[in-house]
Amino acid sequence: MVRKMEIGIMSRDKFKQYTLDIAEGKQKPRKGEPKIWFDSLESLAQVLSTKNRELLKIIKERTPGSLKELAEATGRSPSNLCRTLKNMEQYGIVELRKEKKTIKPLVCFDSFEAEFGY
Repeated sequence: MVRKMEIGIMSRDKFKQYTLDIAEGKQKPRKGEPKIWFDSLESLAQVLSTKNRELLKIIKERTPGSLKELAEATGRSPSNLCRTLKNMEQYGIVELRKEKKTIKPLVCFDSFEAEFGY
């Protein structure tokens, strides 16, 4: 089963008004609407850069058991990986599962689909 993440891109002002309209009952969220919103294509591109998409691919294919294993597989420093993965975790793209004394990275989605604001 393919797990697809719906991503929305909408300016902060439009998103603020949109959420206020929903809270006031003026508008209802659409079925299948994105749950994750970025305020610009540039901010989305930072999170899902080519380098970070490669990182997701390595996690998915190699299923490293720890950040140390992932650092060895990617050649990236553990501190850099931790920072990047925590950012991705905030968006729900990855899960950092604590197992014993290690943190195991898991990819939560197989594909991404972007929707541009109204």
